Amino acid sequence: MARSGSLAALEQRLAAQRRDDERQARERRQRDKEKERDRQQEHLEAQQRAAEEQTAAVQERMKLLDEVLTGVLSLRPLSFGQLMAAPRTPDFDPGPAGPAVPAPGWDDFAPAPPAGLGRLVGVLARPGRRLAEARARFDAAQADHQRRESERRQALAAAKARYDRKVTEERAKAVARNAYVTRRQAAFAAGDAEAVQWFAGCVLRASKYPDGFPREYQVTYRPEHRDVAVDFEPPPRRVVPAARAYRYVKARDVIEPVPRPENEIAQCYERLVSGVALRTLHEIFSATPADMVRAVSFTGRVSTVDRATGQPLRPELLSVSAERSAFDDLVLATVDPPACLARLNALVSPGP
Repeated sequence: MARSGSLAALEQRLAAQRRDDERQARERRQRDKEKERDRQQEHLEAQQRAAEEQTAAVQERMKLLDEVLTGVLSLRPLSFGQLMAAPRTPDFDPGPAGPAVPAPGWDDFAPAPPAGLGRLVGVLARPGRRLAEARARFDAAQADHQRRESERRQALAAAKARYDRKVTEERAKAVARNAYVTRRQAAFAAGDAEAVQWFAGCVLRASKYPDGFPREYQVTYRPEHRDVAVDFEPPPRRVVPAARAYRYVKARDVIEPVPRPENEIAQCYERLVSGVALRTLHEIFSATPADMVRAVSFTGRVSTVDRATGQPLRPELLSVSAERSAFDDLVLATVDPPACLARLNALVSPGP
């Protein structure tokens, strides 16, 4: 009977152990399922955020392109004063050689007076040796500090000399630059054609465009007509995003673009190139006196390749010329650029 009872108890313990193992296995599977669901949810949310971020980037890009004209209307026109250079002289930074390290103090080396049982066992009988050892350590620390302080002062003097040379060079560059600009300004005031061309080129060079825009241009000034002619390379058509937005497709777990219709790309590009032309006229008129520049003409050409011959081409996209009096009547903040160019009798290539 005892054996039978022991066997029954063993079987009960084994059954309980199996039930406990099965329960733990179910809990592990449940936890794994929950972790997988959380992981999938996090992935879905990350993909959705990525699609939204890419869409926001496209929208921001389109906003920059749409404001290529209006975004500069409130800016101050370039002047000769802005072309003057100020020497870049940051404050002197001595670096590690700057702060002096405090000299060692005797209090950090002086032997502590014995206390307690030390007085009873004759420690006071050897005060001279302990004091001499402390004094030797103190003297060595002082010598080391003097050596390091001498090296620091030498490094500081060298750093200051380098700084002074750099400041002198920067000031000399600024003086030379400002003398050059002053000569240009005097020639400009005298109506020198080359000086007017140079300043108009500075106006175009100072103009900030979005990324992806070429910065190729050529300026000509005819003093007898008092007009400025600009041969300018507008941006290529590809600067207009081919995607209108981005969306996450859960079934295929991909982020794919929402295509921008071709007619919309064409309209956006026409508006962009028209805006660049009007912006160029506005910037030159705004930066030059009326008695010196009475008209500005703009010719836009793009660099491409002839598909038939493989030779490089620079076809003309548009050309427009405007008298200052007519241009000043325009309210550029509210015009439709293509319509405005049509009013100015611009010649526009079909399907630019």
